[in-house]
Amino acid sequence: MNRQSMKNNFTARDMDRILEMAWEDRTPFDAIKFQFGISEQEVITIMRREMKPASFRMWRKRVQGRITKHSKLRNSEIDRFKSSRQKQITHNKISKRN
Repeated sequence: MNRQSMKNNFTARDMDRILEMAWEDRTPFDAIKFQFGISEQEVITIMRREMKPASFRMWRKRVQGRITKHSKLRNSEIDRFKSSRQKQITHNKISKRN
């Protein structure tokens, strides 16, 4: 299966999780890439396709340049994708690797 067809075959549950992670202020795009294999630009494309135009513009304005969404801008001491106080999430591939 090539990468393009893999991106188009997300389950409804996967799509919900991608959208949820993209909305979360403290979840970096790198975490989405790690879990689902899609880039920041691909997340933006999904958000544009799945959201109402006004909601998409609001989301883009909020996440652009947000330090917590971009790992390169984050404090180098933060090496995790989630808060240490966050509960383990069932069916979350990242939490199962810990």
